[in-house]
Amino acid sequence: MKATGIVRRIDDLGRVVIPKEIRRTMRIREGDPLEIYTDRNGEVIFKKYSPISELSAFAAQTAIALNNTIGKPVIISDKDTIVAVSGISKKDLLDRQLSENMDEIIKSNKVYKNEGNNHTVNFVDGYEKFSPNLCVPISYEGDSIGSICIATKDGKDSISPEEEKLCTLASQILANQMEV
Repeated sequence: MKATGIVRRIDDLGRVVIPKEIRRTMRIREGDPLEIYTDRNGEVIFKKYSPISELSAFAAQTAIALNNTIGKPVIISDKDTIVAVSGISKKDLLDRQLSENMDEIIKSNKVYKNEGNNHTVNFVDGYEKFSPNLCVPISYEGDSIGSICIATKDGKDSISPEEEKLCTLASQILANQMEV
């Protein structure tokens, strides 16, 4: 754990303000759920809550099944990090924070298709081996909580309508797991 040197007081309603610099760095937005942990030493830890990461084993199985079916690398993320990878080395991507471009794609809550665009979108900063060719949002109660992406090395791979439908189906299955 890293000390920030910032001290805040709890108000009469039991609230504490998380400083803007920390919210920006940690990509905490208004309305984001935070999970609260405590330990025996009296520490209170706030962690961004990710419903997709709670399903990480199921997401990993989904990524493997999609990769085996379509024969292309598959990456599943929550709103902040990559939670499952298949067809690409996991050590390069798993649990890494998404790039700002990926953050924007997920926030849009729309299907993203590269379609040979000249600009490069990276999954994570500093990783340029693969980029998203297709990203389908995982939506729960109207909000995007993550994405399922088919990755490409050069951006020139075409995406078939069947591949897009499979990713859409997988995203709906993951979203439905939120209700279980």
